[in-house]
Amino acid sequence: MKQIGIAGAGAMGSGIAQVAAQAGEQVIVYDLGEEMLHRAEQQMKAGFEARVQKQKMTSSEAEAILSRIRYTTRLQDLAEVDWMIEAVVEKLEVKKAIFSEMEALSRGNALLASNTSSLSIAAIGQGLNRPEQLIGLHFFNPAPVMPLVEVVASLRSDTQVVQSGWDLVNGWGKTAVRVQDTPGFIVNRLARPFYAEALKMLEEGFAEIDEIDAAMRSRGFRMGPFELMDLIGHDVNYAVSVAVWEQFYCDPRFRPSMVQKRMVESGLLGRKSGKGFYPYPRPESPAVSVDAERAQRISNRILVMLINEAADALFRQVASATDLDLAMTQGVNYPKGLLAWADEMGIETVLQSLENLHHYFGDDRYRPCPLLRELHAHGKTFHG
Repeated sequence: MKQIGIAGAGAMGSGIAQVAAQAGEQVIVYDLGEEMLHRAEQQMKAGFEARVQKQKMTSSEAEAILSRIRYTTRLQDLAEVDWMIEAVVEKLEVKKAIFSEMEALSRGNALLASNTSSLSIAAIGQGLNRPEQLIGLHFFNPAPVMPLVEVVASLRSDTQVVQSGWDLVNGWGKTAVRVQDTPGFIVNRLARPFYAEALKMLEEGFAEIDEIDAAMRSRGFRMGPFELMDLIGHDVNYAVSVAVWEQFYCDPRFRPSMVQKRMVESGLLGRKSGKGFYPYPRPESPAVSVDAERAQRISNRILVMLINEAADALFRQVASATDLDLAMTQGVNYPKGLLAWADEMGIETVLQSLENLHHYFGDDRYRPCPLLRELHAHGKTFHG
């Protein structure tokens, strides 16, 4: 049993606290706002009461889990924790300040982890006396439900601390993947073409919104890109796209869409605003029928872009082929790992499709990853 400190009582902080407590850990949730802490505690209790009523657990089991979580407005109460996991607002200076205070408070004994989804672990650790004790533990929302955790190592992270972080979340029943400290880590980087290429096809008039969504569902995706952007919120999705693009020094592969920028400026944020690419509540309408050949043309264009990004991540040693595939199936419910999908489609097919797009558009966003050329030249596959 470990003592786990959680900084931040919002949705992510509360979710991580629940995961840890369910795994038998003692948890202290810290937040400056008493109202935020009270709300988090009440929502946690209500959630477990609902599970008891549905007979998914006994009342004694629920009480035992809840008894392992306490709430505080005093950061000093986290002085003796083994791990401090930060889940506060996604602002660099706020995160740096929290870790600086925590490092001083714990006399350097606690291992530190940030739940950031888009900020550099190295930047967060800048100014710490022991930056080697800081890693990223990126949980996905909702943390109690989503299986994936990205374990992020910066250039300064100690390998034993990285291993300890992997062991920690793996012991909590999560699927842990190791990733280097690069923009977007695995999921938020590899998923960019799912949205970007769909938006580009719409801009070109190549295909309509419901056509593209139907084409991707026909390939096993639970939601099409426009449905998913509406669910995530265009303000959130666009902000991540811009952040990744800027951190990659405006690489054309990550260029944000003007269409989505205008959606955000118009307040058309998706479900939460009542209208995005679709109106909400969404009216009942007949299922869109797309000719099989056309659906494949649409979906293949998005798929080869996704595969190219996964290949580039492997080429740049962001993560292993196994972890890259695992992250996309466990983190965003892709029907297959992208590199496994490339092997199934055939490396030559993927490479030829990218080269055709690159030639037709003259746009470097379509430039094939060198690893694809290398595999094709030697008759190899990603998992072969």
